[in-house]
Amino acid sequence: MSILAFLILGLIAGAIAKALIPGRQGGGWLMTLLLGVVGALLGGWIGSALFGVGLENFWSIQTWIVAIVGSVIVLLIYGAVTRRSRT
Repeated sequence: MSILAFLILGLIAGAIAKALIPGRQGGGWLMTLLLGVVGALLGGWIGSALFGVGLENFWSIQTWIVAIVGSVIVLLIYGAVTRRSRT
């Protein structure tokens, strides 16, 4: 997958993850992009380690599922860290 396609995948996966997580999350579109890309990397790593599914093809449903799941995990971790630092 090209770098541009991976960034688009990360941005969309981060936006979907933000929509799936209830409550208010901080950060704008840049933070969404960063969390989405990190989440896509994490999801691809976990998917390939556990299920043999990675981030090979942009249009594959498995690619999108592992990227979104990874983004949700990263967003939950980010929310826990930033919530703790504000109090």
